[in-house]
Amino acid sequence: MENFKVEVDPDGIAVFLFDVPGRTMNTFTGSAVADLDALVARIRDDPAIKGAVLASGKANGFCAGADLGEMGDTAGRPVSGAAREAVLIDSSRMSRALRALETVGKPVAAALEGVALGGGFEFAQAAHRRFAARGLARVGLPEVTIGLLPGAGGTQRTPRLAGVPAALKLMLSGAPIDAETALAQGLVDAVVEPGQTVEAAKRWILDGGEGVQPWDRPGFAMPDGPYTPKGGETFMIAAADLQARHYGNYPARQNIVRCVYEGFGLPMDAALRVEARLFLATQRTPQARAMIRSNFLSKQALAKGSARPQEVAPFKVNKAAVLGAGMMGAGVAYAQARAGIETVLIDVTQEAADRGRSYSQKLVDAAVARGEMSAAAASSFMARIVATPDYSAIAGCDLVVEAVFEDTGLKADVTRRAEAMLEPGTVMASNTSTLPIGVLAQASQRPESFIGIHFFSPVDRMELVEIIVGVQTSRETLAKAMDYCRALKKVPIVVNDSRGFYTSRVFESYSFEGLEMLLEGIAPAIIDNVGRMTGMPRGPLELLDDVAIDLVDRIAGQRRRDLGVNGPLAGPELVLHQMVSAGRLGRKNGVGFYDYPEGGSKRLWSGLAALYPVKVATSSPELVESLKRRLLYRQAVEAARCMDEKVVTAARDADVGAILGWGFAPWTGGPMSLIDTAGVDVFTADCDALALAHGARFAPPPLLRRMAQSRQDFYPSSPEA
Repeated sequence: MENFKVEVDPDGIAVFLFDVPGRTMNTFTGSAVADLDALVARIRDDPAIKGAVLASGKANGFCAGADLGEMGDTAGRPVSGAAREAVLIDSSRMSRALRALETVGKPVAAALEGVALGGGFEFAQAAHRRFAARGLARVGLPEVTIGLLPGAGGTQRTPRLAGVPAALKLMLSGAPIDAETALAQGLVDAVVEPGQTVEAAKRWILDGGEGVQPWDRPGFAMPDGPYTPKGGETFMIAAADLQARHYGNYPARQNIVRCVYEGFGLPMDAALRVEARLFLATQRTPQARAMIRSNFLSKQALAKGSARPQEVAPFKVNKAAVLGAGMMGAGVAYAQARAGIETVLIDVTQEAADRGRSYSQKLVDAAVARGEMSAAAASSFMARIVATPDYSAIAGCDLVVEAVFEDTGLKADVTRRAEAMLEPGTVMASNTSTLPIGVLAQASQRPESFIGIHFFSPVDRMELVEIIVGVQTSRETLAKAMDYCRALKKVPIVVNDSRGFYTSRVFESYSFEGLEMLLEGIAPAIIDNVGRMTGMPRGPLELLDDVAIDLVDRIAGQRRRDLGVNGPLAGPELVLHQMVSAGRLGRKNGVGFYDYPEGGSKRLWSGLAALYPVKVATSSPELVESLKRRLLYRQAVEAARCMDEKVVTAARDADVGAILGWGFAPWTGGPMSLIDTAGVDVFTADCDALALAHGARFAPPPLLRRMAQSRQDFYPSSPEA
């Protein structure tokens, strides 16, 4: 076996250490899956082996799941007929191997010292007992987050161990649970101290542990079935919830419920065949292909700094300053302190700076209250943040992040004041979301060290950072900025300088298309409901309320001034101005497109109809599909323009940036994946039709026309494996 090391102790217990060569974390590669057959054969055929323990040879966990790089090569490719049966046999190899493991006839236990996720947890479930380390072990089935379902027995063993409600919650959320929760649900059998799992597993075997699963014993009956009151209610709620929250956009979610429902009460071998067929059907959907690529492979590569200039030596930030202690600056300060970086938080007064520091104090206090941080660690954390109005405290910083108000003059002033305290070569970064870096760099004495680092709010939770390279920004500065973002455990995308950059520019197209619909007389409720039906986190109108209508209006006004646009306001910009003039700024002041009564649920503003009379008050399937296409395609064609103009130069940056930055429908894999799924030629033709019907904002850029003519994709397909 290439991926498992085995030692048989004097008591006849074989310990199989899972240790994939060349990997920091175990994953089930094709080679590791093939080794399972040899592992089972060794347990079954070696008379010296009385029982077996499955453990990890890695210090950081049991197994993180399947190798998605290998799986991504075939995901999304339809298959039928005789070829389908051959592919089915191949895709269910691990499922059959784990079934052979649990019926090997000798007791098998799993020792879980760290994470056991996806295929790793399915491997552990095939053991007859599971022993988890307190405080270290976390188990889960996160396949749904990348458009898949557990395909090695997870949809069948999980409900047999934990019951249907808990099993569906685990699989449909994709979130891991800790050892104590898993014990309470029956997913592990014992929680022991770290380092004791192997010994506990051995003791269970020596004390007479039996190598038979509960479902293979005569008379086994699953609880909470679809024909019981509780089980029937669970399935009805699950089906309704899927439609209400996900609108049929995710085949994996529907097929997880189908697996549990259709496999319920069947003998395990038949239930696993149900799962195998539904797994293959799910894995071959366009959603699976796009989500594996963008939500995992591309995101992981970007998080590791794949776009970093490799000729530049690694850079470590020991001390960094943040200029501006408002919401964004306070969030950046917290993120830096969390990464162990000594932080200077600057604002105009001590009171304002202290207020920004208190943001971190609240988060740290909450972590202590939850038991996630000790009081000593909290004290050390807060000691890393020094709040002051004194710019001389910036001396000795390796990097400065300017996070003041979106005003060119103000940003120029703080840049000059900060640079007076900095050594040559120190990175000066602006956390701007829209203002061109070339304009802001004019205030700098060393524009080669000036760069944009656009964080997203709330900084402590949002993963994405948009790094904006100016014309004069050096490659050394880019590399340093990427190393800084990696230290903060952020996912950076790199874009070139332009107004609105990538994320703000394309995000605006979604909200503005909603305003175009409002002006056309589409009922506001229809607009926002359809927005959510596309897979976006909010409808376009409610999203404007969340962002702040006056902020979007101010950005639009700044753009008009900078571009020298004169004349009366029209279209979406007029709507924004009218809302601000009416004092309706959004959620922040309790009135926007919606009203936000204290202690009550938000509701659409009744006065909207007076400003924008409703002409389409009732919906239809045809209208819904038309509006969905407009909202998604408006964003995708704008993203394609950004590619055409070299604002963003890689499809994966565009896709990951869209999903992490403003929540672009994750089931699509991002706007460039959406275009590929539709077909570049089909998408281009559809946009031409939309442009004729609704305006030039839908007109395809030259890049799409060239790609359509030469039958190119943003992600060229690799040969079938």
